[in-house]
Amino acid sequence: QVQLVESGGGLVQAGGSLRLSCAASGRTFSRYVMGWFRQAPGKEREFVSAVSWSSGIIYYADPVKGRFTISRDNAKNTVYLQMNSLKPEDTAVYFCAATGPKWVPPRRSGEYDSWGQGTQVTVSS
Repeated sequence: QVQLVESGGGLVQAGGSLRLSCAASGRTFSRYVMGWFRQAPGKEREFVSAVSWSSGIIYYADPVKGRFTISRDNAKNTVYLQMNSLKPEDTAVYFCAATGPKWVPPRRSGEYDSWGQGTQVTVSS
């Protein structure tokens, strides 16, 4: 497993932007598939985005397509989530997750082995 630490959450007005970062420990970060999930109060954790080890395959959940961008810097052991045009419904705790080498980045939370502690994103209307 790998240790993950998220940062970059906060309070922003609707239409604003935030950039989340997830720093990973370990020397084999480049082999991990990385994902972002979110969980709003009273709701289940849901998939947001995922990126393959080489950034060659990227997935987004429909609600964030065109507004969020996932990226990774393997030299810095970090994955990012750039969130633009934020909406109140994006309010949630955002979690970074990692899983071992896979050809296709999973979209189900149960397929990820390591999780960060989460960072709160609050979008006011």
